[in-house]
Amino acid sequence: MVTSKTAAPELRLTRVLNAPRKLVWDAWTRAEHVSKWLTPAPMTTPKCEVDFRAGGVFSVTMRMPNGVEHPFNARLTEIVPQERLVFVGMVHDDNEATTTVTFEDLGAKTRLSVHQTYSFESDATRGAEMGWTQTLKQLEQLVTAT
Repeated sequence: MVTSKTAAPELRLTRVLNAPRKLVWDAWTRAEHVSKWLTPAPMTTPKCEVDFRAGGVFSVTMRMPNGVEHPFNARLTEIVPQERLVFVGMVHDDNEATTTVTFEDLGAKTRLSVHQTYSFESDATRGAEMGWTQTLKQLEQLVTAT
């Protein structure tokens, strides 16, 4: 009997942001900034917590216009200042997501890469690219307005 294991579903996105790496890093590591861009519109962010240390909390509650809330609670597992963040949490359907964010210094700009893997494919993972595309656009607006 031969069995095969398929690769976990994953998402990879890369953007070059017209902002220095330190500013982009700060936007990822401080709750007052994360709450402004990580939730895709038209949702709002009634709760955001970032306990920025290995083992610390990375938690966002996204509220739909109809009031339904979607919490994302994760633990920071790796922090390399201004280079790499890794956090692991559960998406809407008890699907574990591991998110790795890398920050590459391009002088006055930053190459930001997001790699996310999931335990299994679901509605949440199928919508992840659209959500991340929108949130990264919001991140870019935030860091270029500063």
